[in-house]
This record gives sequence, structure tokens and C-alpha cells, in this order.
Amino acid sequence: MGTSRSSGGSPGNVPMVPPWTPDPAAPAVPAAGGGDDSSPTDEGGAPETPTGSPAAPPPAPTPLAPVPIAPAGRFVGARLNLGKFAGSGDKREMQRGVGHYTRKGLGGAVTAARRMGGASVTAGGLYNALTDLAGGDTAADGRLDRNVLQGTTAGQVIAAIVEAVSPVDGTQDVEASRDAIQDSLSQLLTDFPDADLLALTNEQRWLVVEGYLACDIYNRIMLDVGKAIQEKAPTSTVALQRLKDVKDYVRETVSARLNKLHAKGAEVTQKRMGEIIRATVTETFEVFESYAE
Repeated sequence: MGTSRSSGGSPGNVPMVPPWTPDPAAPAVPAAGGGDDSSPTDEGGAPETPTGSPAAPPPAPTPLAPVPIAPAGRFVGARLNLGKFAGSGDKREMQRGVGHYTRKGLGGAVTAARRMGGASVTAGGLYNALTDLAGGDTAADGRLDRNVLQGTTAGQVIAAIVEAVSPVDGTQDVEASRDAIQDSLSQLLTDFPDADLLALTNEQRWLVVEGYLACDIYNRIMLDVGKAIQEKAPTSTVALQRLKDVKDYVRETVSARLNKLHAKGAEVTQKRMGEIIRATVTETFEVFESYAE
């Protein structure tokens, strides 16, 4: 995401989690061929139950805690430390800045993960779409057709995936999400020039998810407090390097959490994949928050 898109950050006295933010536990875009395979079904499509036993009702969802209201000056600590980092390049100042951003700016790791609910849901939809493309003809509820995309350029395939997984809705969150999908797929092609976007391996699909989550979280940070780095860096060249340092730090943290939660090479159900993504986002913000002083 270009640095020109940074803003002054969200004001105080507003909900920490906007009302349009999806519940991070919401189901991802289902697979074109059938969806979560965690519950066996009979030929009629109903869940299998012992003979004569009625199907048990699904458990009631755990109610979410009320969304806290953002305090005034919520980003002051983050901007102060990131401004120091912009001038010095001291990684500890960067970590403290991101830590204050998480603790006070977003209300702590749990609320931060809720604020990034859209990223969690989109990451699941992205993984499902790439998995379906690799295994069949259509994906994303038919919005992606492998037969149509065959023979097109990588840029055209990426554009189609972005549009199918995160269609424009006019919100800043979706703009950041679309940028993150494009960034993660483009980076995969840089790292794996021979990769086929229509038939990615399991490992490559998880790398795309990792890159997407890292980029979306980074984009959120930049939208809220990125100006502190741009304004305090001694030169524009230094500013760009500092921004890259923050992006690399976010990617390293996301990668470590995701790799801990997901065994490399393992295929997962959609339900388990959603759990892994949500836990990765929460634990990433827990790491960030641990550096707040």
C-alpha cells in the first residue's frame, strides 16, 4: 500500500471495532464443491446420527464482549515511539510503537483481532478459492472459472482472484484487503517464478495466506499511525526503509505464529483452517502488545 494512503488515524470516542467489521468467527467463502468436510452426511445431505436419535442442535454461539469505546489520544504512544524509530532505526522503538498501537490504539490483542475480523474472513476465503482452483474448474461460488482464466496473464489471474475474494464495497478496510491479496500473490510469483496461480501447491497456498494476513495487518497499522514514520524520518528514502522494516517485522511475527499453529504440508478442513487463521491474528497482536511499556 502506498504511503500516500496513510491517514491521521481513527479518532477517539468511537467504537474500537466498527459495526461493519465481520465477526472473525464467521465462515469463510465455502468451497465450490461442498464446503467443510468435518461433518459426515448421508445421501440426503443431512448429518449422520445413530438410528432413532434426533440430530443434536448446534451449540449456541458464545456472545462477544461489548466493543469498547476508543479513548481520546488513543494513538499518542504509538506515534511517539514510531516517530523515534523513524529517526533512529532502533527496532525496540518500533516494537514499542506497535505495542502501544495494539494495547491502547486498538484496545488490546483480543479487540485488535476483532478489528481485523474482515482480514480473518477474507484469508479463509482466499485459501478456499485457491484450493478450489487447484482442484477443480470453479471457485468462490462460481466467481472464478479456471477454464476461462487458462491462457491469461498472471496479472489478469490476480485481478480476477482479488475481485472474487474481496469485491469493492467502498470501505477503507476492503481497499486495504484488496491491496493485500494482490501483494501476497505478486510476492509468491517473485519467490516462485514458475508457480501456477491456477494450481498452487498446498505450501504455496499457505504462503499466500501468510503474506495476505501480514500485509493486511501492516496496512491497518499504516492507515492509523503510518504518518508518524513518514513525518519524522530524516529523508524520504529513510522513510521507505523504515516502513519496510515495519512490514518485515509484521510478516516475521505472522509467519512464526502461523507456522506454530499449522503443520507444514498438512491439508486441513475449512473449519480448522478458520481456527488457525483467527488464532494467528490474535497471537500476532499478543506478541505486539507484549512490547508495550
